[in-house]
Amino acid sequence: MNIYKDYIQEIEERKNQGLHPKPIDTAELLSEIIAQIKDLDNEYREDSLKFFIYNTLPGTTSAAGEKAKFLKEIILGQSVVKEITPAFAFELLSHMKGGPSIEVLLDLALGNDTAIAKEAAKVLKTQVFLYEADTDRLIEAFKNDNPIAKEILESYAQAEFFTKLPDVADEVKVVTFIAGEGDISTDLLSPGNQAHSRSDRELHGQCMITPQAQQEIRALQAQHPDKSVMLIAEKGTMGVGSSRMSGVNNVALWTGKQASPYIPFVNIAPIVAGTNGISPIFLTTVDVTGGIGLDLKNWVKKTDSDGNVVRNENDEPILEQTYSVETGTVLTINIKEKKLYNGDQELIDISKAFTPQKLEFIKAGGSYAIVFGKKLQTLAAKVLGIEAPLVFAASKEISHEGQGLTAVEKIFNKNAVGIAPGKVLHAGSDVRVEVNIVGSQDTTGLMTAQELESMAATVISPIVDGAYQSGCHTASVWDKKAQANIPKLMKFMNDFGLITARDPKGVYHAMTDVIHKVLNDITIDEWAIIIGGDSHTRMSKGVAFGADSGTVALALATGEASMPIPESVKVTFKGDMKGYMDFRDVVHATQAQMLHQFGGENVFQGRIIEVHIGTLTADQAFTFTDWTAEMKAKASICISEDDTLIESLEIAKGRIQIMIDKGMDNDKHVLQGLINKADKRIAEIKSAEKPALTPDSNAKYYAEVVVDLDQISEPMIADPDVNNIDVSKRYTHDTIRPLSFYGGVKKVDLGFIGSCMVHKGDMKILAQMLKNIEEQKGKVEFLAPLVVAPPTYNIVDELKAEGDWEVLQKYSGFEFDDNAPKGAARTEYENMLYLERPGCNLCMGNQEKAAKGDTVMATSTRLFQGRVVEDADGKKGESLLSSTPVVVLSTILGRTPTLDEYTTAVDGINLTKFAPSNKQLVM
Repeated sequence: MNIYKDYIQEIEERKNQGLHPKPIDTAELLSEIIAQIKDLDNEYREDSLKFFIYNTLPGTTSAAGEKAKFLKEIILGQSVVKEITPAFAFELLSHMKGGPSIEVLLDLALGNDTAIAKEAAKVLKTQVFLYEADTDRLIEAFKNDNPIAKEILESYAQAEFFTKLPDVADEVKVVTFIAGEGDISTDLLSPGNQAHSRSDRELHGQCMITPQAQQEIRALQAQHPDKSVMLIAEKGTMGVGSSRMSGVNNVALWTGKQASPYIPFVNIAPIVAGTNGISPIFLTTVDVTGGIGLDLKNWVKKTDSDGNVVRNENDEPILEQTYSVETGTVLTINIKEKKLYNGDQELIDISKAFTPQKLEFIKAGGSYAIVFGKKLQTLAAKVLGIEAPLVFAASKEISHEGQGLTAVEKIFNKNAVGIAPGKVLHAGSDVRVEVNIVGSQDTTGLMTAQELESMAATVISPIVDGAYQSGCHTASVWDKKAQANIPKLMKFMNDFGLITARDPKGVYHAMTDVIHKVLNDITIDEWAIIIGGDSHTRMSKGVAFGADSGTVALALATGEASMPIPESVKVTFKGDMKGYMDFRDVVHATQAQMLHQFGGENVFQGRIIEVHIGTLTADQAFTFTDWTAEMKAKASICISEDDTLIESLEIAKGRIQIMIDKGMDNDKHVLQGLINKADKRIAEIKSAEKPALTPDSNAKYYAEVVVDLDQISEPMIADPDVNNIDVSKRYTHDTIRPLSFYGGVKKVDLGFIGSCMVHKGDMKILAQMLKNIEEQKGKVEFLAPLVVAPPTYNIVDELKAEGDWEVLQKYSGFEFDDNAPKGAARTEYENMLYLERPGCNLCMGNQEKAAKGDTVMATSTRLFQGRVVEDADGKKGESLLSSTPVVVLSTILGRTPTLDEYTTAVDGINLTKFAPSNKQLVM
């Protein structure tokens, strides 16, 4: 009885936090609960029944296995529970979503009791989460002339699991709630510093926005019980930044509806909106839950009588409101007409939110059911030897005669599934594609594991070339939360078939390498499609899409993803990079010049950035592709010269070999397979059989941006502009300023060099600068702390071999020790150099943070409010983003440097240089 009593004690502890009992996922606890249900005199029987019926997680959890087994006993009459009739037992099985429940239903449907078999068949006809082991049983029974098996397959072929669902309502009444002005980051909806609680959905829900906002949402629901609350980003985009299933889960928990009465804290159908629409990654996640995402366009650029955009003194477009969505406004989403109304007044066309595909997601309660349903229908029709009827919306296929293909269009056409042979698709087409590489990160990984369990997946799809589970987001502090969560995650993912940062068996040394860097290394084909559980999954080989934990789970389970082919923006370069500039400055200047060229319109948003990088290897080019997440691009693609790509693939091979040498390969030799594929790709390029990927010369782009390197005369800094009087302009990543803007007087409280935006070259620049400063000043003295977190252990090893790590050790006051990792986050910093463990560190904001109200100069990517640094009373925290040399000098001086101070400090240092390709990178 110890396990149950421990559970009761945990329940009492959660009551003090205002929480309900935690959902049950272990077989040990549920077995004890079942024993108490069977014991009619047991004092805990009534509560045990409630826990069994209403508080057990479905899918492939071990608890679900015990639940399904007991329900089978009840249906067969082997156990009698007056509160759970056989009919109710079938209903409970129907809500368990696959795995053990499907196995039980098949046992019953293919058994000898005809009445039970028919009831089981009724339930099976509603289920879609079937895998090969399940369908193989059905097919075998069908071939043996089992009439029930035939009946079930015929139902699947007709897709009755979808057609018999209730139709989507003609309209939805909503009441508005403005979550904030300007872009709403997923960090507001699911803060990084609360990442440890994401798998505990109710607990994590408490961190959404603020307690005050949660109270206001509850008040709106009490005032409008017949309406849904619609969360809005006023004057901004909803869901920018990190890809967060937990963010959508939180919105659904507070504003959606319960997916099943028997599954706690899993809500669906949230409704979100933004003046500038929904971030592409976030919208995909909304689709996972069958929700609605609206582009409101309720603020537009003001124009004069001649149609010219009116601008303010800062040359920014002035916005004017076309209609109000202030909190408490009642609106009608007319799904039938695809219009938004306020009373009888039509406000805007919202047809993009209700494509045939999106309507299917809404009807089915989420996109997973559609993905699995389509596969199930296709299989059943094939087995029966019939043509599958057209039940689902036809894939959108757009093809323009005589028009060439962009790089992303080429990749999608190569990897597309289910299109007619020879059919060429262009941007806007809706496509199912095979996924080559998948990445799961550690603060969302537990949710990905939950998603895999809920869709009853037990092993990685055989068509995935390679998949990796990282440990980077929890690298800084090995505290009790990490110790409880991470080993459990690593074991699950290792068993599932991923290469894992930590070895559950403890044979190889734990790795905390930044996930994006590892994925960049294991991507060995520039024609690959990569799905990763982080918004910065943007490789410099292939095309990579940051995704929520659910989409990652789907890619792992099926080896597929579904999405429209995005439009592309072509980025090329001209001019010469000045000797004292760093490539990071080119990256920032690209964003600034783009905004200037297009009058403030961000043409990158929601599109592919096809950057003709040409001469930079994948390591260095990654600085550009990584930043494209902040440009609000959907993804990016690097177009490289043949020799550059070969060099990048050789680097990747070397790093994969290191992983093999460490003992990280699995019994299927996935890592060795990647090296073999890289060798094959290199041979294809060298022989000219298949040169490096390039777009066609007659490809069509949404826009073309030409970055003039001659215009970049000083370091560029991305500024959160925390005191801008226009709240919507803060934390946008669009404010790019030259170093001289700060006049050499802005105080810097802390510097950070690390995260995915830096590479080995940055670490060498740091070492060279410290030596330079000592030669110039006689000693190195920090007037502000400098935190350094190399992205990978490989880089540390290479720096040690080349003598640079010794230089860093000389000037450091702290060096990480894997044998004694930090058990608590640092709260105060001294004015010295900290050599931290490889990983995300300050950029993630879930473990280490700067002191409240600090001004941080960092190489990282995040400007979100409260991410790297929180506000203090009377002073806003700010994280300015710049190149490595600017960060180093800022910590030496304790302020922003002048241009003269900067050029002196970098004299003779080998900065990350870039020269545009002199070749035509088109086919």
